[in-house]
Amino acid sequence: MSVAQIWAAYIDHLGSKPTAKTMGYTGKAVLDHFGDFRPDQITTDDCRAYLAERLKAGRKIGSIHTELGHLRSALRWAVKQGVIARAPHIELPPKPDSDVQPLSDAQVRALIDGCEAPHIRLAVILLLATGARVGAILDLTWDRVDFDRGVIDLRLPDGLTRKGRAVVPMNRMARAALESAHPARLTDHVIEWGGKRVHSIRKGYSAALGRAGMSGVSIHQIRHSVAVRMLAAGQPIEAVAQYLGHSNTAITYRTYARFMPEHLADAAEILNFDDVRRAR
Repeated sequence: MSVAQIWAAYIDHLGSKPTAKTMGYTGKAVLDHFGDFRPDQITTDDCRAYLAERLKAGRKIGSIHTELGHLRSALRWAVKQGVIARAPHIELPPKPDSDVQPLSDAQVRALIDGCEAPHIRLAVILLLATGARVGAILDLTWDRVDFDRGVIDLRLPDGLTRKGRAVVPMNRMARAALESAHPARLTDHVIEWGGKRVHSIRKGYSAALGRAGMSGVSIHQIRHSVAVRMLAAGQPIEAVAQYLGHSNTAITYRTYARFMPEHLADAAEILNFDDVRRAR
């Protein structure tokens, strides 16, 4: 079987999982380069040539890592299914350092004030109150907002979420925004506009940034800002990991450890050699 045939079969196997949809996009570049190959024809040099080609096209390392990662996953699946005898080594570029640029309190306030449309303002407030990814907020339905218990369940009931989501407490800011929106709801989804579910807030968020006098701030930086703010307030990294829906605290450490240097303070004190007396 060719890589293109295996790719298609793997997507079919994934069914309605989010990865299947993502591979519809990543496959455009991967299959253009590898599609006609048989798996046993792929070499490390081919992977490096793909990396160079994609970098020349202006793609970021993180995106290329995802593309080649999907190729690796599809070929490993093919081995498990007995379609091919062995999977070739797919060399992935090193993951780039996390692009964490937390917003200041003044920037957060300006961003909220810059949200003129009520659904954009509600979405931004929920992003700030939960630390969730934007997809989780747009997927949120009213039946998973529990005013009595004071919790917001970001998990999808079908269990098909590709990235971890958590059940988080409803803080005062989130409760006020949700209680204001609830009586006027027209759909099952919390973020709605004109009686319809909202699938993207990209334009509204960009407009809010413009009004706030900010530029180049991706919406994912809100999630980073939430994590850094909790760590700066002394919350243990395990709690932050749970809040963000990280299944492995190593992910949280790798992304945010540099924002909590205070946890090394005791270790630094041990290295005060100026009080050590000279041995006679």
